Amino acid sequence: MSAPFVGMIAGMALAFAGYFGGFGAFLLVAALGGAGWAAGGWVGGGGRAQDVREMFERSRR
Repeated sequence: MSAPFVGMIAGMALAFAGYFGGFGAFLLVAALGGAGWAAGGWVGGGGRAQDVREMFERSRR
C-alpha cells in the first residue's frame, strides 16, 4: 500500500473516532496509531523482540 493511501485510512479512523467517541477517543486512536507506526517501523528496520527484553534487563542492573 502506498503512503497516501495509508494516511487516508488513518485519517478516516481518526475522524470516525472523533465523531462517534469524542475528543478522548480521537486522542486514544491517535496515540495507539502512533505507537503502532513506531513499532512497525522498528520491526521493519530489523528490530527484534529480544532487543526490548535486553533493554529492560539492562535497566534493572
